[in-house]
Amino acid sequence: MVAKQKILIVDDDNNIAELISLYLTKECYDTRIVNDGEEALIAYQQYNPNLILLDLMLPGIDGYQVCREIRTKSNVPIIMLSAKGEIFDKVLGLELGADDYIMKPFDSKELVARVKAVLRRFAPAKQETPMVEIKCVEYPDLVVNLSNYSVMYQNRNIDMPPKELELLYFLASSPNQVFTREQLLDHIWGYEYIGDTRTVDVHVKRLREKIKDHETWQIATVWGIGYKFEVK
Repeated sequence: MVAKQKILIVDDDNNIAELISLYLTKECYDTRIVNDGEEALIAYQQYNPNLILLDLMLPGIDGYQVCREIRTKSNVPIIMLSAKGEIFDKVLGLELGADDYIMKPFDSKELVARVKAVLRRFAPAKQETPMVEIKCVEYPDLVVNLSNYSVMYQNRNIDMPPKELELLYFLASSPNQVFTREQLLDHIWGYEYIGDTRTVDVHVKRLREKIKDHETWQIATVWGIGYKFEVK
């Protein structure tokens, strides 16, 4: 269950505060009301709100001072509420660190929209889905995809047991590099595999039956050593 976002409402007019709380509760926010600046500073610490609606004209410590105090500790979004419409008051509030300024009386829909807009701006960035590395090699008429264990040869899907496909991918992903049978056995079957190097020869033979030499590439035997995926 997603936790509700918490909004601290600071207003000395309890009727207005209750009305704001009603609007926001209907939008599924959790709210707490305090009526003066000192209570606001205490509630901020205890309640840990996601946003503060802060009236400027408060008894004792006014809204400007509350904003200044909170800004020394946190970047929590603050929307100032005031009946004062002077440009100076708005500028001062914004310079002290408020994120928005709403004039009283306000429309309920505008208040809710402003709250949502500010919370969106401060929402943590969504983590991007990690890029999944696709293990795939491509050559003319051949695509070997280890991510989904598929092989396309001459535009046809080739059924292939996992070890054959892994062997083909390993060779094709290091073109022209020679690998001994022991290296291939260790890499594809693992160091603890109980068997001998003839296992590699059998799998190479099966690969050659399914995938014929191409004019630009082939699974080549390096006599006395092992195999390589030769690119011409």
